Amino acid sequence: MLEEVERWLATRSWSVTDRPLHKILAAKQRTGQSVSVVLPALNEEETVGDIVAKIRHDLVERAPLVDEIVVVDSGSTDRTSAVAAAAGARVVHRDEILPRLPAVPGKGEVLWRSLLVTRGDVICFVDADLRDFSSDFVTGIVGPLLTEPDVQLVKAMYDRPLGGAAGQGGRVTELMARPLLNMHWPRLAGFVQPLGGEYAARRSLLEQLPFPVGYGVELGMLVDALHLVGLDALAQVDVGVRRHRHQDGQALGRMAAAIYRTAQLRLARGHLIRPLLTQFERGEDGFEPRTHSVDTEERPPMTEIAEYAARRVA
Repeated sequence: MLEEVERWLATRSWSVTDRPLHKILAAKQRTGQSVSVVLPALNEEETVGDIVAKIRHDLVERAPLVDEIVVVDSGSTDRTSAVAAAAGARVVHRDEILPRLPAVPGKGEVLWRSLLVTRGDVICFVDADLRDFSSDFVTGIVGPLLTEPDVQLVKAMYDRPLGGAAGQGGRVTELMARPLLNMHWPRLAGFVQPLGGEYAARRSLLEQLPFPVGYGVELGMLVDALHLVGLDALAQVDVGVRRHRHQDGQALGRMAAAIYRTAQLRLARGHLIRPLLTQFERGEDGFEPRTHSVDTEERPPMTEIAEYAARRVA
């Protein structure tokens, strides 16, 4: 490991217990910064309500840390929107944001569009499929941004159990993202969960970043933030254990392909010969190929969008 990374681990890796809530609230009051929590959601009616209710109870009603909770629904066919609204979130549908630009499927697309419908100086992203959710996920990653002026982006780190086995989750992280980062961006090798969906950042940083529209958004954001603001502006906080719905092997393959594509673009902005992934399923006549397109589109920095600039002027 690089000496710079070892130093970073000692100075920019914290625990949620390092910043008690009363200290975070005092820093928020002193700095006057506002906090938005964004949950991207697609068919998450089983979990989204509990997450929203917990954040509202702990960090809106009991302690005034969070100024708005926004669920961006990216086309759910279940009761995700109704459940989220009943729990106290403001629900916005992806296709209603920036309607002149047709939306494409993908998590990164939703996160990018969320900048247009939130007001916070600090934006905290939380996946909507978490189980046994704790508000520590929010206080842990928001805290450093309110107390440390030089910090720009904070990732959550945690254990990810798979079935009954501890620490076996995060398969795409271990098989794809971690090797890529260690080989090509070794300064980022200290991140425990580089692909984790729980992270917070200053709006002033997010609005300068391009957003891969799909599963590559977390890796792309981390790499681009490193180049834009430097390693010491990035941090991570241990928030315990993350439990969520796990994807099947083929879905993980598609995620890995999108992440590889994101990395490739950042390595050389080169040309991809075949942005497709072929997988196999057993059918009546044996194994049958199924070919999927790999996310290749990215949204530009939000500062380049006229509607965003107009909103800021207003």
